[in-house]
Amino acid sequence: MKYFDGHNDVLLKLFYLKDKNIVQEFFNGNEQCHIDYPKIKKSNFCGGFFAIFTPNEEPDDEFFSRMKNAKYDFPLPNEISQEYAYSSTISMIHILNNIVEESKGEIILCKKGADIKKAVNENKIGIILHIEGAEAIDNKFVAIDSLYNLGLRSIGIVWSRNNIFGNGVPFSYPSTPDRGEGLTNLGKELVLLCDNKNILLDLSHLNEKGFFDVANLSGKPLIATHSNAHFITQHSRNLTDEQLKIIKQSNGIVGINFATAFLRDDGKMLKETSLDFVLNHFEHMIKFLGEDNISIGSDFDGAIVPDKIGNLAGINKLKEHMEKKGYDKKLIENFFYRNWMNFLEKNLIE
Repeated sequence: MKYFDGHNDVLLKLFYLKDKNIVQEFFNGNEQCHIDYPKIKKSNFCGGFFAIFTPNEEPDDEFFSRMKNAKYDFPLPNEISQEYAYSSTISMIHILNNIVEESKGEIILCKKGADIKKAVNENKIGIILHIEGAEAIDNKFVAIDSLYNLGLRSIGIVWSRNNIFGNGVPFSYPSTPDRGEGLTNLGKELVLLCDNKNILLDLSHLNEKGFFDVANLSGKPLIATHSNAHFITQHSRNLTDEQLKIIKQSNGIVGINFATAFLRDDGKMLKETSLDFVLNHFEHMIKFLGEDNISIGSDFDGAIVPDKIGNLAGINKLKEHMEKKGYDKKLIENFFYRNWMNFLEKNLIE
């Protein structure tokens, strides 16, 4: 069965593989990344949103270890400059372009949903270029045109920090997503600009007020590429039932996130996490979204995922778990890739 993923951070992992041949590390396989070419072949991965994220500093395990506590409330990281974010983004786009070139036509950077469908039908790998946090875009929106020309087709307005466009939610448990103010005036302009250019807008990491600002402004289906149900896990990063209802009303889509802190009912980032937690979120969210508006946004290479999955090569363990629980083949196929395929063919247009 094919698998299409709504979110991964492998480009950032590759960006930090210092003093190594990055393209060779990707194609030969490596221990650091959840996603690489051998794991792609083993998993029947057919594509996904490849995120570009610019951190304040090089990520380390201490960030995740703090989420093993019974309660936590991280302060939002400091804002970063547009120049730094743009430079880092261009560097990661170069990494992606080198991988695409080295693949000799097997990995395709896609600019519309029809391209994704064609790639998948030809057993190739279709990639959508996404930025997680819009810091690379300047206040005059000049950079958005250059990034669009390089293939950018999806934007997360914020990561979990503030920028000139809006406010991110902190990593906090237990907490609601109602933290901070909504979109700035520039953020509202960005929403309308993306609508006009047919750039997808991802609401993951955006706080509740910002979410409703986008819902009121945008004429497009609402997307949360990697978010879970707040009803199950009372984490600030998760979506309330009201948000799920509004996404469904817009005919939008949500990708379930494998980050264990957003899955477990105790909010802890622990690899020892049952796949039943994934299904708990799936069962709850499907009540609000229906079978056609829910898929997967793993957060591979950006989080600790359940040890039964481990990395991309283990994604079929989830399929097998769902089969054992009695889910039918059509529902599993929709969840694993068809819902993303159908959504993108309909909504990612030029």
